[in-house]
Amino acid sequence: MTQSAKTVVRVGMRTCFCGLLTILVAGCGLSSITSGLGTSVFGSSSSQTEPAPGVSEEQLLSAAKADEGVITSPVVGEIAHGCPRLSVSPRGSHLTIYEEGRVGDGLAIMHRGEITKTARECHIEPGRVTVKYGFSGRVLLGPRGKSGNLTFPISVRVTDAKREQITTDKMQVAAAVAVDNPIGYFSAVRSVTFDIPEGTRPGEFVVFVGFDQAAPGAG
Repeated sequence: MTQSAKTVVRVGMRTCFCGLLTILVAGCGLSSITSGLGTSVFGSSSSQTEPAPGVSEEQLLSAAKADEGVITSPVVGEIAHGCPRLSVSPRGSHLTIYEEGRVGDGLAIMHRGEITKTARECHIEPGRVTVKYGFSGRVLLGPRGKSGNLTFPISVRVTDAKREQITTDKMQVAAAVAVDNPIGYFSAVRSVTFDIPEGTRPGEFVVFVGFDQAAPGAG
């Protein structure tokens, strides 16, 4: 195949992909692209909890690429339901970045991140618990996107039984995309330790993760 023919094929592939992304965002609204954890127009997965061998970036990344369910590992020294829950923050499952001054315009989308998989395990001690949590997902290149290594801000917070915030964290995830390969993947694993006051149970606490919607160009 000649160089010019290859160029035509790459442009055509990107045009079809970007057209799909634009139609979904502009015509259906953002919530219809990713309707919930583990579900999107590019595939869906079960959110059922099953045993897993451990939480690792490699495991989560492989699951995101294969769109397979990755779930919680057994708790060390306690029954599984006693572990604090891991949940994606409201509106935090996806983040769409637009060209400056064009937020909401489907034709101005640069890229979009989606969290599709989560996993967690924990170690419970008297009066405290350590949660090892992880998540993974994909990055989609939009009509105005460019090839490169894209970064997305992530916010983490832990709430107690009264849903009051007890600790927070911030981080970034990155994924590489290209014009002829417009889907990239990311994964991350972190740990957080916090006290469990007398009279409360570890299962009443929740670790929330999600994209930071205050990112420049987000909409």
